[in-house]
Amino acid sequence: MIRELSVQLVGAWHDTSGVELLAAALALVYVPLAIGQRLSCWIAAFVSSVLYVWVFFAARLYMESLLNAFFAAMAVYGFWQWQHGKGGGELHVTRWPVARHALALLGIVAAAAVNAFVLARFTPAANPFIDSMLAWSSVFTTYLVARKVYENWYWWLVIDSVSVCLYFTRHLYLTMLLYGVYVLLCVVGMREWRRSLPSATTHAGSYAAE
Repeated sequence: MIRELSVQLVGAWHDTSGVELLAAALALVYVPLAIGQRLSCWIAAFVSSVLYVWVFFAARLYMESLLNAFFAAMAVYGFWQWQHGKGGGELHVTRWPVARHALALLGIVAAAAVNAFVLARFTPAANPFIDSMLAWSSVFTTYLVARKVYENWYWWLVIDSVSVCLYFTRHLYLTMLLYGVYVLLCVVGMREWRRSLPSATTHAGSYAAE
């Protein structure tokens, strides 16, 4: 298994274009910048997403290309939100109540079910429901990052862990390793953003303000 993985990684490295390598590198750089709440994280995210639009379109993965176009737009939104915050002030890390996340999860499951039905009926998609769940969850969680909602790290932890398993089954070992690094960075992100949270006495006010 290890030998096969090594061979696949070497082959993937040689077959990867410079544009894809740059896109992956910027996607990787984005996460530690986001952990540090650096505004430049959105610049890295925007350039990476635009490059991935090109990469996936060239590979005829049109839904992935469209998803990255959305991520590029969200990078612009995130940059504006982090720069201007609420009423021109600094945007602080906040928390959402569990009920709000549960409601979001129900919406994601509903959207993924419809999406999976269309994919299963009209395309030869592999794992259409899981793929759809990951896509819609990523859309929602990117919004959470743009709003500096602390629980985004829990969402990413689940999304990235499932992605590691999915990419392994599809023999996308280079991407699997990238998402494995993301899983580790999620743990770091939880720890670092927790330090920026308001005190427990102000949590109720944070919920109401969102």
